[in-house]
Formats: sequence, structure tokens, C-alpha cells
Amino acid sequence: MITTPLPESAAVSRLGRESAFEVLARARELEAQGHHVVHLEIGEPDFNTPEHIKRAAIAAIEGNESHYTPSAGIADLRDTVAAYAAKLRGMAPFAREEVVITPGAKPLIWNTLSALLDPGDEMVYADPAYPAYASCASYLGANAIAVPLLERTGFRLDLDELAARISPRTKLLVINSPHNPTGGVLTREDLETIAELAIRNDVLVIADEIYCRNLYDGDFVSIASLPEMRERTIIVDGFSKAYAMTGWRLGYGIMPAHIARNVTLFNNNTFSCVATFVQHAGIEALEGPDEPVKQMVEEFRVRRDAIVAGLNSIPGVTCQTPAGAFYVFPNVSRFTTDDKALATYLLDDAHVAGLAGSSFGAAGRGYLRFSYAASLEHIATALDRLRTALPRFKG
Repeated sequence: MITTPLPESAAVSRLGRESAFEVLARARELEAQGHHVVHLEIGEPDFNTPEHIKRAAIAAIEGNESHYTPSAGIADLRDTVAAYAAKLRGMAPFAREEVVITPGAKPLIWNTLSALLDPGDEMVYADPAYPAYASCASYLGANAIAVPLLERTGFRLDLDELAARISPRTKLLVINSPHNPTGGVLTREDLETIAELAIRNDVLVIADEIYCRNLYDGDFVSIASLPEMRERTIIVDGFSKAYAMTGWRLGYGIMPAHIARNVTLFNNNTFSCVATFVQHAGIEALEGPDEPVKQMVEEFRVRRDAIVAGLNSIPGVTCQTPAGAFYVFPNVSRFTTDDKALATYLLDDAHVAGLAGSSFGAAGRGYLRFSYAASLEHIATALDRLRTALPRFKG
């Protein structure tokens, strides 16, 4: 019988946590005790997957599309992604060899960073940020160099600060627009400056564009579409956010073919391949009617306006209107500097599940992240509870 803990690898201690799932677990515990919890913690559309996509998956299962596929994905889906993604971004079609299919965007991020980063390399990224970027870089022994995002600039990158953080050891620059957790969106002018920095410093750019369909004004601009950036950009995208397919686990990357081969090697050594019938559903999502996506975005716009107005009506809270994604990032620093304690209090006492801004990085301290991928009724309930609970917080 083993009585002492078995040793763990040193790299495990460098892994970060995605607090959304920890908060979800605690919320489920409270619900099991009979409490009604308003879920604003998870970045998951509350819509069902559109019917035509579900029908395609069922037809694929009935057609026995349930066997292994190549680790990069089935040819038909890769070709569909290559054409669709290029059209969306106003670019010439990509080649099949530049497309890699993964079970969601997170494995793509991990396998791409694993294929590119060596110990001691530097990866520059925005802070706050989706936790997987820094977690993976740290695990690999690379240095994650954060560029703080500021509320006064609309949570866009300070481009002078970005330039100052790039060094001769910088191999990768990660951008995420529309942005999780703030909802900020980089302008074309921002992207042009970032592209110039990447070219001048010979840096690869990972463009996490998973929220590119969740944009409320103007047209989406990808850095990959700018001159000389196609060959030095790795696009991260997928189906979870636009098509309400979070549980399907289907994502894709578009990158230079030589990088795609190495990412595919990591796919082969980790998850083998994505479920075949899920890949067929992905083809239908991209080739089928687009109205469900547009309807979801319009509903998110209504919810966004409601939650922003409601938060700004609470004394001590200020909240910018996000230009994309489906998150608000209210400033609650007037109540406390310990946003994690505040988020815990709001869950346990007010039964409103949200995330501490600092769980996305040090620059998020003093903020909370709420997802408005919830009904207007639930948003109204959450706002009522926040109005009552916040003044009582002793932090």
C-alpha cells in the first residue's frame, strides 16, 4: 500500500487552471443543495446547436462514419474550412495542407505551442487573457511575457508597450480579437502596427479568432489578411462559439504547411483524431444556412446592452460596452482589490456565478467577468442580486 504521495513532474507545478470550470463545479454543488444559481461564468452559448448540423451528425453516424480518420482531419472538412475561412477573411483560399482539425481550440493551442516553443523562448501575449496560452508556455519552459490591457484604451493593446516587450528571444506573439475576457476588438490600424512589428522582428503571430463571428459592429479583420502576414500567422478558430457546439469539441487551425505537419504530429501522439461524425457536422455548419449564427449574434447584442446598462446603474460599478465576444468586464475596484474573494462571495451569498478578473492575469485584478450567453430573464435576476449583494460585501 502506498502511504506517501508519488512524485510529480516539475512541469506540472507550472500549469495554470481555468477557473471557469472550478466555479461551475461549485455552482453545481450549490444547485444540488437547492439554491438557484445564475450562470454567468462559462463561455458557452445557451442556444442549442442548429437542427441542420445535428441532422448531419446523425446521418453520419447512421452511415457508419465512426472510424479513425487522419490526425489532421478528413479531407472534406479541411477543404471546407480552407475555403470558408479564406472567404470570411477576404483572402485567397487556403490549401488543405494548411488546415489542421482538433477537438476544440484548446488542444490546437497546446499542440501548436508545443510544436514551436523551446525552453527559454519568449511568447508575448495580452494580459488579461485566456489562461491556456500562459499555462502551456510555462509548462514548456518558455517565458510568457504579458502586455497589460488597460480599460482606458478600450482593452486594446498599447502598441508602444507591445513593441517594448518584444526581444531577440521572442518567438511568438499571441493576439485574441474579439477578446476573452474583456470583449475588446483590435482595429485594422492596430493590426497593421502589430503586423509591422512581427515582420520587423521576425516573429510568428498566433491569432486566436474563435470569436470572429461574435462581432457587433463593422467587419471582422484578420491579421492574416494583411500584406506579408499570411505566411507568418497561425489562425485559431472553431465551432463552439459561433454555432453553439461547445460539447461537440471541434476546432481548427490554419497555418503554414510545415507547421501544420508538426502540429499534426502532436495530434497523432495525443488524441489521434476528432470523432468522424463530428467532422461531418462541421462541414454542414460551414456550408449550411448562416441565419442561426446571425440570429444568435443579434440576441447577444440585446443581452449585451441590457447587462452593460444594468451594471452601470449599480453604484460603484463601471462597465464598458464590449465590441465583440459575449463577455462584460466590469470594474469593481471600488469595492475591493481582492476580486477573487468578491467573486466567491457573489457565488456563495448571491448565487451569481462569475469569474474574478485576476484569474485571467494580474492586469485583470479589480474586475469581474460575466458571460451574457444567458437569457435576459437570468441577466435581470443576476443584476437584482448584485445590487443587493455588492453593498454588503466586506472585503
